Amino acid sequence: MKKAVLTSDSKAAALRKQREDGNEVSRRGFVKRLGAIGAGTIFFSGGSAGPARAQYGSSYVDALSPQQLTAMYTDMLKIRLWETKVKDLILAGGFRGVAHLYVGEEAVAVGVCRALQKDDYIASNHRGHGHLIAKGGDLRLMLAEITHKATGYCKGYGGSLHITDLSLGILGMNGIVGASHLFAAGAAYGIKVKGSGQVAVSFGGDGSIQGNFFSSAANAAATWKLPWIAVIENNAFQIWVRASEVYAITDLAQRAAGYGIEARVVDGNDLLAVFNAAKYAVEKARAGNGPTLIECKTYRWYDHYGAGGARVGVDGAFGLGYRSDRELRDWMAKDPIARFRKFLLRENALTDQQADQIVAEVSQAVEDAVQFAEAQPVPNPADGLLHVFAKGAVPLHTS
Repeated sequence: MKKAVLTSDSKAAALRKQREDGNEVSRRGFVKRLGAIGAGTIFFSGGSAGPARAQYGSSYVDALSPQQLTAMYTDMLKIRLWETKVKDLILAGGFRGVAHLYVGEEAVAVGVCRALQKDDYIASNHRGHGHLIAKGGDLRLMLAEITHKATGYCKGYGGSLHITDLSLGILGMNGIVGASHLFAAGAAYGIKVKGSGQVAVSFGGDGSIQGNFFSSAANAAATWKLPWIAVIENNAFQIWVRASEVYAITDLAQRAAGYGIEARVVDGNDLLAVFNAAKYAVEKARAGNGPTLIECKTYRWYDHYGAGGARVGVDGAFGLGYRSDRELRDWMAKDPIARFRKFLLRENALTDQQADQIVAEVSQAVEDAVQFAEAQPVPNPADGLLHVFAKGAVPLHTS
């Protein structure tokens, strides 16, 4: 059989075809690549408009011990079971206020926060319980807070949207869309001034990149090479409107190029893909090489807020008018926790019995949190103005 010989003309034509093929970035191509590389990452170079390229390496993932992998599985379960309990409490009645449930997106919070140190900062959004739990938040104090008890994180006055724990680097949840990015960029500026070597991460949904908060944060972070990492949790909806009806691009990470920021797009239901991208971004930021944007493709199992379409003891919210039940079931079949459990079993990091034991222990911890919150006193109305005004003189620093 004759061996094919490429002439210089045919080589040039082949290279042109390769470049043309590479420049076509579509949802179909994105999904196809994800399927091919498993825990891989698609990334964009913020400095150019070049094609997306697949990152096949898993160097950060390979260094994780069985104990670390098991801890990541446990953290995802804490988020899932705690939030599911909140959903059931809402449906049972007597729950004041609202909660934006994070169920279905657990791999994002855990993948990112497991790449951080305790003193690194995170700034969260309205759907932030998962971020706080992944950063080490106390299940009991969180539940006491969102049920408005005096011993909660914010003495019962913050509720679901304002939980803060500075001892863990948690700058707080925030109900203003996109504000988390500006908070984290501000913290990153402080880090750079102090030279403390920390990083600051902001979590925001697919709608969080539209306003001035994100633009200001991204522009400053890129210009001054701040140790800032923006995590965009693209769960396909802005309240009840599909992201595809708001954006002309499929991968929102492409927006980063306009600021000169490197960006990566990952399967947000793949814990190790998220961790790999986050670890890269964290090491890059600590080294003084500036910000990174990570877009995580994922899906929320419940409504924008509350428990409409949900039932006690049943996963998922069905019958919502803006999405189909089939779409929800398709995403539930990609459950990040079930997926990671299968991985741990294949890796011999856990047995089925050990995994079941972890589920039982986390379930008990959640029930303990419920009992703790129920037993706590309500805030004293006279304390409503505490922690609102500063006391004493504020020193003026002129140098």
